[in-house]
Amino acid sequence: MSRKRHRLVPETFGLKRRRELGDVEADPLRCESGSAREAVAEIVRLFPRVLFEDALPPIALRSQVYSLVPDRTVADRQLKALQEQGEIRIVQLGFDLDAQGIMFTEDYRTRVLKACDGRPYAAAVQKFLASVLPACGDLSFQQDQMTQTFGFRDPEITQLVKAGVLTVRDAGSWWLAVPGAGRFIKYFVKGRQAVLSMVRKAKYRELLLSELLGRRAPASVRLGLAYHVHDLIGAQLVDCVSTTSGTLLRLPET
Repeated sequence: MSRKRHRLVPETFGLKRRRELGDVEADPLRCESGSAREAVAEIVRLFPRVLFEDALPPIALRSQVYSLVPDRTVADRQLKALQEQGEIRIVQLGFDLDAQGIMFTEDYRTRVLKACDGRPYAAAVQKFLASVLPACGDLSFQQDQMTQTFGFRDPEITQLVKAGVLTVRDAGSWWLAVPGAGRFIKYFVKGRQAVLSMVRKAKYRELLLSELLGRRAPASVRLGLAYHVHDLIGAQLVDCVSTTSGTLLRLPET
């Protein structure tokens, strides 16, 4: 799969650059270093900030990182290191067991502070960002951890849930969350299905990547075609086949 997938980046990101630069050859491979951090940065640049009035931290999905760093073991190891170093935060998005959103920590902190500014729960959120966020990179938090390690009272935890910084995982356990992420999840799920449908309706259920990216996006694809293509490839919802005409996206045999 990795050999078949290697032309994705120049076709996805290089198409516009080739148009702008004429005959000048674009970079042969954007993430040739195999850096998960570079991959996250590339996806974050595709995130439509204006659509959410810059209220959400730009989100990349783990599946999208896999499209740029096809060796999943390498990608996961590098993402874990970035998480432990406090450079990124990872959250469960909820619509799929494997769906995880990745954000740069500073983007997350800035947007959460902005979202809670002037709200009744602002003090609890500020305490969480100052004490928990720098010390713990986990996806979820336990009752004892929140109360004994970080000194949160039950009413403060309730405020964090109201603020959207935490969501209930089960009794006495919470997921880290992104305030206002519900709209993003709604757009993402609809957009994924719409782009898959574009490939499904094509002849032989396959479509050249360049042709797909050159099409007008359906109204339901609010996050952009390139954003979704990275997800489809990394989540293995489509296969990539190298051809003389470029990368071909094909629905897997069922």
